[in-house]
Amino acid sequence: MIGLDDASVSFGTRTLFSGISFTVPIGRSMAVLGPNGRGKTTLLRALLGFQPLAKGRRTAPKIAGYVPQHGASQAKLSGLDVVIMGRAARLGLFGQPSGDDRAAAEAALDEVGAGHLAEFRYDRMSGGQRQMVPIARAIATGSPALVFDEPTSALDLGNQSRTLELLNTLRLRRDKAILFTTHDPNHALAAADDVLLMMPGGRETHGTVAEMIQPELLSELYGVSMRWVEVTGPTGETRRAILPAFAGIEAA
Repeated sequence: MIGLDDASVSFGTRTLFSGISFTVPIGRSMAVLGPNGRGKTTLLRALLGFQPLAKGRRTAPKIAGYVPQHGASQAKLSGLDVVIMGRAARLGLFGQPSGDDRAAAEAALDEVGAGHLAEFRYDRMSGGQRQMVPIARAIATGSPALVFDEPTSALDLGNQSRTLELLNTLRLRRDKAILFTTHDPNHALAAADDVLLMMPGGRETHGTVAEMIQPELLSELYGVSMRWVEVTGPTGETRRAILPAFAGIEAA
């Protein structure tokens, strides 16, 4: 389980969030939505212990699989080397990766469909490829908790789809607590069980996807009118998506 209990974070006189409480148990996935500057990244950092809490407490395993929004270039390292770095916390200060560590890294790359990138230089990978490798690194930690900060940020639509399919596959295995931030409520529909909305004015609310992904709540969250639309899924099924009122063009 991961979560925060009555937690607050402040920078000087500015409070990003106050008294926030939520839990993500093993087997559940939670999406965190909120406008720019509301504190989504800070919330993840507080949960992982990177950002001190002004009050409250956090619950997280000693080792968590974390994918930040903007990773370092890891120049001249192979994809496998980058993933093996996820084992570092288990090795100690002067420890060297073992055969088991290498096998865990290779298995993680295979799990995300990136086994072919093991010997490819990370700094020469495309944006989509470079997103799969850090996710594999998070899985390679062996942690029961996976935390992603805007995992589809700066990806084209095809790579967004592949990343969301992977997150949903991890969710459906029901063996980890998963938390990710996003700006798009449709990402929550695609890969989450629960949603935390960081509302304007310092209020937070959370519940199931069905409870939270609603036009009224999202209109308040983003300050723009939101509407349900019906779309055709990849196998011809009818799905619902939620879009802002500025999307599309006026019908003829």
